[in-house]
Amino acid sequence: MANASGFFTPSVPHFRVRVRPLATAIGFSAKVVCVGNIEGAENRVTSKSSIPRLVSKGCKLVGCGSAVPALEISNDDMSQIVDTSDEWISVRTGIRRRRVLSGKDNLTTLAVEAARKALEMAKVDSDDLDLILMCTSTPEDLFGSAPQISKQLGCKTNPLSYDITAACSGFVLGLISAACHIRGGGFNNVLVIGADALSRYVDWTDRGTCILFGDAAGAVLLQGCNAEEDGLFGFDLHSDGNGQRHLNAAIRENESDNALDSNGSVLGFPPKSSSYSCIQMNGKEVFRFAVRCVPQSIESALEKAGLPASSIDWLVLHQANQRIIDAVATRLELPSERVISNLANYGNTSAASIPLALDEAVRSGKVKAGHTIATAGFGAGLTWGSAIVRWC
Repeated sequence: MANASGFFTPSVPHFRVRVRPLATAIGFSAKVVCVGNIEGAENRVTSKSSIPRLVSKGCKLVGCGSAVPALEISNDDMSQIVDTSDEWISVRTGIRRRRVLSGKDNLTTLAVEAARKALEMAKVDSDDLDLILMCTSTPEDLFGSAPQISKQLGCKTNPLSYDITAACSGFVLGLISAACHIRGGGFNNVLVIGADALSRYVDWTDRGTCILFGDAAGAVLLQGCNAEEDGLFGFDLHSDGNGQRHLNAAIRENESDNALDSNGSVLGFPPKSSSYSCIQMNGKEVFRFAVRCVPQSIESALEKAGLPASSIDWLVLHQANQRIIDAVATRLELPSERVISNLANYGNTSAASIPLALDEAVRSGKVKAGHTIATAGFGAGLTWGSAIVRWC
């Protein structure tokens, strides 16, 4: 196991094995460097212990899948409802179209479809699942959607299923959580799903945000293995609540709710019903945050893995903005031909964007067995994190 800035000892034969400090929670040594809140953070937090230990069990990615809604909305379609154009959107974001839930579509159905495809690729039966992690900020039940996914997959063993809420960083956090369950909890097959329907929380009159988002689901299956087959080399995770004001969908009271009247007996009781606001975003600040913190995080994960940036076969980032993707690739000195991007076709699908892009890259033959992938998620919270993994 490892802490938020930890890693797992790489076990690839052609790489130099480095015994690095791990989680302080189980007596390991670690140095956590937290850099870069919205206002130019220089904060550094150090945690140390002195009992190193090798992790004896590994984990690897063995399957992936994805699903998107049928309804496609082009930039030209967007220009019919807000003052914008295809050129204005594509030049500033790289987005040309997005998919949006409609009719009888729902997020759980998309997540189940993506999950089934991942299980099929991995040749694993749903009854062999030990854990389902649903990474979403837009569940269809306030108390979480993961158990419904287990139900619709037909899992007869009632595996533990729960949601993880970390917006656009959700999938990366789910991936690391799955690894920790495998390494420290005895789990073997863990399904990690990233799925979001941010179209439900978009102000469709605000051209600064409504042009960005789409709906989708993506999934991977993480499986336990021996240390020699380990496919998670390093990771780095952070959050900074100071930046929440730049990207949020905060709860608000419904002013028109007069169904209940306290008659003055208790001030402010009963409480008014509430709902979440539409997405509020300061695009310039979020851009600055991403182009600074994401490369730092990937570099940190690479350092913990004992790997140079040149060892990366593919860069698979959260698909938020093509300018961000290009800036991170430039910082890491990675050529464009080693960068996976499907942003133009789907827009920002939040927690779904990384597994969706990975699935398309695997199924198209770009990503092959043995390839090393650097992936990073970043977004609301603010949260950000990266992982260096090997595709099975």
